[in-house]
Amino acid sequence: MPLRFPRFAALLAILTIGVLPCAQAVEYTRVNTTASKISFTYNQFGSRVYGTFGKFDATLDFDTANPTAAHARMTIDLASIDAGSSDANAELQKPAWFNTADYPVATFESTRVKALGNQRYLITGKLNLRGMTRELQVKVLLKPEQAIGIFDGNIILKRSDFKIGEGEWADTVVSNDIDIRFRIVAPQR
Repeated sequence: MPLRFPRFAALLAILTIGVLPCAQAVEYTRVNTTASKISFTYNQFGSRVYGTFGKFDATLDFDTANPTAAHARMTIDLASIDAGSSDANAELQKPAWFNTADYPVATFESTRVKALGNQRYLITGKLNLRGMTRELQVKVLLKPEQAIGIFDGNIILKRSDFKIGEGEWADTVVSNDIDIRFRIVAPQR
């Protein structure tokens, strides 16, 4: 029996030392937009379509020890859309869609962050798109890797909520549900 206790103590010490670095608070205050990505998928004529936004800026103030005080803001250049073809990209900038002449950017700004456990968070914020503002909730998973944090999330956006694709496009040719996914890469502070 005396030999088991030292082994147990050694195992406990190894586990404790291995757990402590992961439990330490980490701050993320910058975003690497080059390594980050915003993509979307939707259905058109029964086929799945994939696209991305090539230009966006983001700010982040996130401390894992105090997530309720976190703040995030993202500005997306709508003209940087890539929906798979130059014709689609040009169409999406017209008044019936994004109307980039009048509304060149979309912005999202957080108003609340709630920790859900296991590196998962619920971020509530306001999305301004086409001059309309709607409150959204986004579930986000933080994946800490080496000296960076990867914030993965997605949301289903209803294009009808922002009058995107009006007129002849308002029917079911293009799905009302747009699945937006993002991967925000932020170095540790």
